[in-house]
Amino acid sequence: MDVLINVFVGLHIIGIASLLGGFLTQMKAMGSGTARFVPAMLHGALTMLVTGVVLVGLNQADDQAVNNLKIGIKLAVLLVILGLVYVKRDDEKVEKAVFGAVGGLTVANIFIAVLWT
Repeated sequence: MDVLINVFVGLHIIGIASLLGGFLTQMKAMGSGTARFVPAMLHGALTMLVTGVVLVGLNQADDQAVNNLKIGIKLAVLLVILGLVYVKRDDEKVEKAVFGAVGGLTVANIFIAVLWT
């Protein structure tokens, strides 16, 4: 079970890398007001959602303790990110505030995962 959990942790990290990497590649465009949500950001957020749900299930099936409050907050943040990216995915330009919010929430989600023990 540990190997399976670690595989999904790796996939979860790939998802966050895709989401954050897509954001970082558009930062220069954000400065000029032409930033947009690239497909990698949507796919990364979806990957995080699926792998996160699987990880919670696998950890509970393995009788490991799961901090439901932490998982609930991370899920809520991710759903906001996913909603913003999904709704604005076809726009040629995304407002700086919306684009910055997605980046900020992504970083916040990373720090919640890492620092909340």
